[in-house]
Amino acid sequence: MGSVCSAIGNGINAIIAAIANLLMAIVGAFTMVIVTIFDLILDILCCRCCSSYRRTGRRRVYRHDDPYWY
Repeated sequence: MGSVCSAIGNGINAIIAAIANLLMAIVGAFTMVIVTIFDLILDILCCRCCSSYRRTGRRRVYRHDDPYWY
């Protein structure tokens, strides 16, 4: 009788662990999406507000023109 109860307990434990792992995966994916969106918004804002690059009056330097590029 003890082994039957132990098997039932192990089965319940496995089901609860599977549900917990599924919930953790869902929360992790949701968090990753939120952080990615927030990071993208900050990249756009910092690029527009904090950038010192101006389109007029600057020449684009390519790697083969750069004397420090090896």
